[in-house]
Amino acid sequence: MKEKNDSLASAGKARLLMLILIGSFALFSIFLISLAFGPVKMSLSEVWGAIVNIIVNGPQTGYERIIYYLRMPRVLGTFLIGMGLSVAGAVFQAIIRNPLVDPYITGVSSGAGFGATIAITTTVAFTATQSLYIIPIGAFIGGLLSFGLTFMIAEGSGGRAINYVLGGVIVGMGFGALTTLFMMLSDDRVHQILFFLFGSFTGINWNNLWIIAVPILIMSLVVLLYARELNVILLGEEQAKQLGINVRRFNIFMLVLASLLTAFCVAFVGIIGFVGLIVPHAARMVVGGDHRLLLPGSMVLGALLMSVADLIAKLAYVPVELPVGAIMTLIGVPFFAYLLMRRGKEYAA
Repeated sequence: MKEKNDSLASAGKARLLMLILIGSFALFSIFLISLAFGPVKMSLSEVWGAIVNIIVNGPQTGYERIIYYLRMPRVLGTFLIGMGLSVAGAVFQAIIRNPLVDPYITGVSSGAGFGATIAITTTVAFTATQSLYIIPIGAFIGGLLSFGLTFMIAEGSGGRAINYVLGGVIVGMGFGALTTLFMMLSDDRVHQILFFLFGSFTGINWNNLWIIAVPILIMSLVVLLYARELNVILLGEEQAKQLGINVRRFNIFMLVLASLLTAFCVAFVGIIGFVGLIVPHAARMVVGGDHRLLLPGSMVLGALLMSVADLIAKLAYVPVELPVGAIMTLIGVPFFAYLLMRRGKEYAA
C-alpha cells in the first residue's frame, strides 16, 4: 500500500513539473501576444525589441509607452488575479468539503459589488485620480463587511462549514438586492456599475498592481505552507484531531484568509466568476488531490485561464472591450457541465 502511495505521489509530482513547464511557456506566449494586440497592433518581433529597449533604456517611443504603461501591468494583473481566485477556490472546496463552492461562497462578491456601487455613485465628489482608488476601497470594504456578517451568522448558528455556506447565501442575497436598488436610483452610472459587476482589467496600472500583488502573493504563500493540513482536513475531523490539528480554529483561519484573498482580487477588477470554481477541478484532473501539488497547479492554470479570458475580452469585438467576467462565464459553463456529466456520481451525497 505504501509503495502504491509513493508511486502515485511520484506520478503527481512528475505531472506537476510538466504542468509548470508547459504552463510557463504558455504564460510567456500569452504575455507576448497580450502586449502585441489591442487597438494598436504590433508584431511579436516589434514587441520583443520594445521589451529589450524598455529594460535597457526605459520606455521611449509611443509603442513602448503603450506596452509598458498600459499592457504590461494589465497582463501581469491577470496572472495575479487568476492565481489568487484559484487558490481561494481550492481552499473553500477543501474546508467546506463541497466541490461546487467557489471563492464567493461567503458573500464577498455581493458585498464588494455593493461597496463598489456606493463608491461609483459618490465619485462625483472626487477627482478622476481619487476615483481610481475610491472604487476599489469601497469594494474591499464591502467585501469585508459581507464576510463579517457571514461570519457572525455562521458562528451564531454553530460554526460548522455548512453554516458559512448558508450564511454567505443569505448575506449575498441581501447585498445583491441593495446593489439593484442603488442601480435603479443611479441611471447615469448603471453602465459603470455593470462593468464592475462583470469584471474588467482596464483599471490596472503599475501604481495599483503592487497593491494587488503583495497581498495576493503573501496570502497564497501562506496557504501553500498549510497544504499538508488541508490534506488532513479532507480525511475528516476526528482523524485531523488525532493528528493534533485544532479543526475549528484552522477552518476559521483558512476561511478568513481565503475571503481576504478574494476581497483583494475583486477590489480592483470586479467580480469574475468560475475561475475559483473550475480551476481547482482542472488541476485535480492533472495532478490529483494532494494540496501540495494541487495548489501550485491551480496557480498556474488560474493565471493561464484568466489571461486567455482577458485576451478574448479585448479582441473579440474590437474596438469595444467586453467584460472579462462574461467571457469567463462563457468558458466556464460548458467546462463545468462536462465535468459534472463526467464525474457527477462522485458529487452525490
